[in-house]
Amino acid sequence: MTRLATLLAIVLGLPNFASADWPQFRGPTGQGHAAARGLAIQWSDSRHVTWKAPVPGRGHSSPVVSGEQVWLTTATDGGKSLRAICLDRASGHSVHDVEVFKQKPSRRHPKNGFASPTPVTDGKHVWVHFGAAGTACLAADGRIVWKRTDLKYHHPHAPASSPIVFGDTLILCCDGKDAQFLVALDKKTGRTVWNQPRQHLERARVKEESEPASRRGFPFMAYSTPLVIEVAGEPQIICPVADHVAAYDPRNGREIWWHGYNGFSQVARPVFGHGLVFVIGTKVDGQPELFAIRPAPDIRGELSDKSIRWRRTIGVPHVPSPLLIGDELYLLHDRGVVTCLDARSGRLAWQRRLAGNYSASPIFADGRVYACNEVGRTSVFLPGRMFRRLAVNVLPAGIFASPAVAGRALFLRTETHVYRIETAATH
Repeated sequence: MTRLATLLAIVLGLPNFASADWPQFRGPTGQGHAAARGLAIQWSDSRHVTWKAPVPGRGHSSPVVSGEQVWLTTATDGGKSLRAICLDRASGHSVHDVEVFKQKPSRRHPKNGFASPTPVTDGKHVWVHFGAAGTACLAADGRIVWKRTDLKYHHPHAPASSPIVFGDTLILCCDGKDAQFLVALDKKTGRTVWNQPRQHLERARVKEESEPASRRGFPFMAYSTPLVIEVAGEPQIICPVADHVAAYDPRNGREIWWHGYNGFSQVARPVFGHGLVFVIGTKVDGQPELFAIRPAPDIRGELSDKSIRWRRTIGVPHVPSPLLIGDELYLLHDRGVVTCLDARSGRLAWQRRLAGNYSASPIFADGRVYACNEVGRTSVFLPGRMFRRLAVNVLPAGIFASPAVAGRALFLRTETHVYRIETAATH
């Protein structure tokens, strides 16, 4: 394992990534990589499907896989009932269907739902997060261990940022229209360990006061899932939020550095490699902008231009997260354009258009890239300095949740079902 992989294995409580399942959003490292081999390249609604399990209600959370369990969340009864669902990994049969919270639903974005944050698990427990509606810990037997409903912030388009585990804490990004903070909870008890307000949004508020009245109303919302990295042996948690990206010490919540941009509604999760953090922020005109940031160990406070190695505004996605494979960085735009860049320099290698629109983040598994679109088509292509597509696979319902991988199986959540797809299937 790499040193970063070792660190993440420790903080997530995983034995190692070769034997790990899929414990969180975007997998063991949080960057969309799987150690699996022998995955299917081609499938359909009936071909190479080991099982197909219906999921009630609506939710865009990705499946997480640990041992013999597959967990996900959903919202039923028009969003009033927020539920945690556990499926048997071998058969797809429902093991637990637990109502965790009840709420009075508010608005949501047409592409979002009330159960978009992906759970996180350590094999013994699973933590589910429904934004301001509540956060909870469940045991593997479906028993609710603790709940929190007092972390209040207003997200008028419904929640999306997924929780992560660091050591003994569960870390949540809470960035609403009215309040913005990062909080760490004791994962065993749910009590607050630390709570860090976003320090630099006051700068945006002051700036807004100088704008004409017609341009005021900056929402300050964000939906990105943070990423833990290691810089000179020390952990940093990278959080893209409204108006800036900031790095914090996950052990105490103290801010380490920050870099400003314009806009809000960040969604994509960062990736890290070659000593660079690849973060998607926002330009003045509201378009996404990618920053390649080098977080040197002695950097504190606002970053200088020297820390920004390169940036890009063309082909940068809003929702799908970047994918770093070796020396190449892949961007999957919401409208289906794939961009391959040299990760160190930002130079363009190639661009190709895939069919459809995309909300799910691509993954790298078994030497291939898997990219799922909003009508249920998954393109499979090889990474490298030339585009080589291997297959296009179609399922009958749309895919908004990012894929999961465990063992020799892909776990795909459509708008109606969860599929276990693998070449070992006989039906």
